[in-house]
Amino acid sequence: KAVVSTQSTGATNVLSPSKDVDGLTDVNAGRLSRGDLKRCFTPCTPTGCMVLIEEAGAEVKGKNVCVVGRSKIVGAPMHDLLLWAHGTVTTCHSRTPDLGYHIKQADIVVVAAGKKELVKGEWIKPGAVVIDCGINPEPDATKKSGVKLWGDVEYAAAKQVAGAITPVPGGVGPMTVALLMRNTVTSAKRMHGIGQRSYSTFTRPLPSNARTFSTPAYLARSGVRLLQRLKK
Repeated sequence: KAVVSTQSTGATNVLSPSKDVDGLTDVNAGRLSRGDLKRCFTPCTPTGCMVLIEEAGAEVKGKNVCVVGRSKIVGAPMHDLLLWAHGTVTTCHSRTPDLGYHIKQADIVVVAAGKKELVKGEWIKPGAVVIDCGINPEPDATKKSGVKLWGDVEYAAAKQVAGAITPVPGGVGPMTVALLMRNTVTSAKRMHGIGQRSYSTFTRPLPSNARTFSTPAYLARSGVRLLQRLKK
């Protein structure tokens, strides 16, 4: 397993950081962890979550935020993005005792644990913004595809108390694709000097601006459609 992991990391790092639109190379991950957001690509799923949080009308600054999951693709970079947006971030994982306690304190909850309905509706703080990144397929003969997708949050119960919540499917997934397309276009523009001066791959700033989760118009429209607001 260690060999496979090393080979995978090595293969990823062969890619130029300026073309790493998924934000997975050590260079981009390291710059994100240091808060050097002007010089890195950030992973598309957590960046998309930041867009959805903004579209929900929630301000991260000064808020209690709980991230459930610590994967290199979602959980860890999600923590970093929220931290550099000035949130007070708690990261929970499979070894965290009393998960419900931490979630109950959170104004914003982002869940990427990969376990069906891990987060119970009764744990959600009234009015909290809940972003569910989970995709858990189960056989279902009533579906045309033969498969039903479940999130990591107990959706039916959580939506009764949450201020805003993303559905599964149709929530975080499409936003992830939109951010991937944005990063790809940004990378191409940078590489060809379109609209800005060209730069050396390793010595000049990489794509993205300080607010990597700022919302372009087309993403704002997507976010409005994707995020299910719950009006009291």
